Amino acid sequence: MRAVRRRADASQRELARWAGVHHGTVGRIEAGVLTPSIALLRRIIAAAGFRLAVVDEFGRVLTPMRDRDDARDGADRRYPSHLDTILDPEPGEWWADIYGLARPPETFHRNRAVRDAMRRRSQWEVRVAKYRNVPPPPRVVGPQW
Repeated sequence: MRAVRRRADASQRELARWAGVHHGTVGRIEAGVLTPSIALLRRIIAAAGFRLAVVDEFGRVLTPMRDRDDARDGADRRYPSHLDTILDPEPGEWWADIYGLARPPETFHRNRAVRDAMRRRSQWEVRVAKYRNVPPPPRVVGPQW
């Protein structure tokens, strides 16, 4: 909080006024007496012109997922965020193909090992310069559900 305030060149009272909170709140956060909620922290740092970001262990910013309103299941629910959605699945890409059920307009891979292997292969193919001297990951074979 002090670093945000210093970069904004603001006193505790000024920052608190900009964020619409009591000046004691900013002081207690800086002193470590108060642990703010994410919403409060976001509000205070936004008042100083900053925003929160999620980064991985290497400091790369995690960008938000694109939300597709046209890719929902039969009950109008979003597909789980941890799964890679497949639009217009090919034969064999839907788990219920083996039962002869009608293929939906979108689905996802349920098998985590298959999903992870496909992701590694895709990253290797897309990031050629990064993986120039690395042998390709094996192609995924067999049932993909």
